[in-house]
Amino acid sequence: MAERFSFELVSPERLLMDVEAAHVVVPGTEGEFGVLPGHAPFMSTLRPGLIQVFEDENQAPKTLFLKGGFAEVNADGLVVLAEDSIDPETVGLAALDQDIRNAEEDLTAARDALETARAEATLAWMRPLRDIIARGI
Repeated sequence: MAERFSFELVSPERLLMDVEAAHVVVPGTEGEFGVLPGHAPFMSTLRPGLIQVFEDENQAPKTLFLKGGFAEVNADGLVVLAEDSIDPETVGLAALDQDIRNAEEDLTAARDALETARAEATLAWMRPLRDIIARGI
């Protein structure tokens, strides 16, 4: 049996995934990085993008879209603290396009810095999700 390590994906609301993984690809802010058993400890912030969890290298990965967050590789394995996650296969492109248009309208109509920041934060993850879905993950 191939070597594995502990992987946890946690959102503010709940534990999303707790598995023994062979390999995980994470969307770091400085670029994607892969974690394998025995990886050196480090921490990274995450950008909106896909996380790929390979429980077995011979099977397709479980793939989720993360809005952002933090990752920590330590002696026990990998823990990802995600702002939120979305299964890209459950998102319709037409509905997402409408949500993006709505957020762009909210940005245009923003009356203060808080409304501007909220609309920009929404667009910061919706646009990359749209690009991923349009490419056909």
